[in-house]
Amino acid sequence: MTDFGSGASDWQPDGYRLGLAKTCRPQWRGVPRKFHVGYGFMEHGFAKLARGPEAFAAILHAIGVPGPHVMAWATILIEVLGGLAMILGAFVALVALPMAALLVVAIFSVHLPYGFSSIKLLSVTAAGAQFGPPGYELNLLYLACLAALILGGSGPLAIDGLVRRRAPVGHS
Repeated sequence: MTDFGSGASDWQPDGYRLGLAKTCRPQWRGVPRKFHVGYGFMEHGFAKLARGPEAFAAILHAIGVPGPHVMAWATILIEVLGGLAMILGAFVALVALPMAALLVVAIFSVHLPYGFSSIKLLSVTAAGAQFGPPGYELNLLYLACLAALILGGSGPLAIDGLVRRRAPVGHS
């Protein structure tokens, strides 16, 4: 039988018992998050550029998005420049808004009919695993990360932090 101690106050998460809480300062928690979000958005933007913005505009036109060429370029720019801003920790709260808008639009215009799960294994063939269309799970995870970056900050390796430290404290 496992001994859980004499009361709730004895319980500590594994990280605390192992001493990890002392080494992982709260201000550093946003650093991996901003790199993940930034890289993910940039990767999607660069993939759209590699296939050609016209190909993405054709997809947008097929699903009924108005002004597909303008929206294709706007999406690519938000993904690439917004992703770079996230990695740099620059204007995080401001850049997160159009990034979140892209995610919400993608959920309702593309992913919602396919359900929650982002991985739908259809079969495994000699060529490898065959997957179905992804659901909205990853979009929700990205939205949660953006919210966490806005609320918790992007960490000490961020332009936002440098600007905040250099700004005058009071206005006289």
